[in-house]
Amino acid sequence: MSAVDRIGPIEISWGDSPLVLSQPHAGTFLPPEVAAALTEEGRALPDTDWWIDRLYAPLAAQFAATVVRTPISRYVIDVNRDPSGASLYPGRTTTDLVPKETFDGEPLWRAGAEPSAEEVNRRKRLYFEPYHAALAAAIARTRLRFGFCLLWDCHSIRSVVPRLFEGRLPTVNFGTFDGRSCSPALRAAAERVLASAQESFVIDGRFKGGWITRYWGRPAEKIEAVQMELAQRAYMHEAPPWTFSEERAERIRTLFAQLLTTLLEEAGRLHAPGSNP
Repeated sequence: MSAVDRIGPIEISWGDSPLVLSQPHAGTFLPPEVAAALTEEGRALPDTDWWIDRLYAPLAAQFAATVVRTPISRYVIDVNRDPSGASLYPGRTTTDLVPKETFDGEPLWRAGAEPSAEEVNRRKRLYFEPYHAALAAAIARTRLRFGFCLLWDCHSIRSVVPRLFEGRLPTVNFGTFDGRSCSPALRAAAERVLASAQESFVIDGRFKGGWITRYWGRPAEKIEAVQMELAQRAYMHEAPPWTFSEERAERIRTLFAQLLTTLLEEAGRLHAPGSNP
């Protein structure tokens, strides 16, 4: 079993490979004062990346990955948003650093209980900053030991969310911030693997990567970062009680194992001592 450290509420499960798995939206814990301010719809947490930790657990073991996760719900504060409050997708509907509405546009906060600017800053200190401190520690240790880091940001979302995107989302949504968060060779390698698979996919489509991918992706500094936004139909039932499907999960894990193997090999080649990527 890997050693576990904590920075505030954030958990770091240390691995022994160049792979870091970031899991920012699987948490369901609501501090009592936050739960009291949420609507009934908000307390149901419909926009959680359900079961992401369970989906990735066998892969984390297989690849000896370091895992950074928060138990805190994204409704408390979203650690994958720009801390300045700036939109990651200008001109498109998205959610805020502290969301005001669900993905479907339902109010999250009871009238008069919306978080103040002071409260948002408090949550930054308690939950946002520790998550990125944990990522910084994981990335620094990994890069020191292996010469590079592959940061894979783990996400999932319902297949149909009309307010956020049209139609039915492809199964696999691979984000590289339009080729800026990872080396071109890794993006091309991912496309080759996905093109040979049986799942629908898009690269840098509706989901190009959030703040984690954009901020930490620094290929020139040997930090290769990608976001995996997975349509939840790939591993679960997309309605309460959000039942996990081990049969579906195993199929998508097989594809992810191929992707991870390919990306780690490509990154290792690019960042080997004496290489000139």
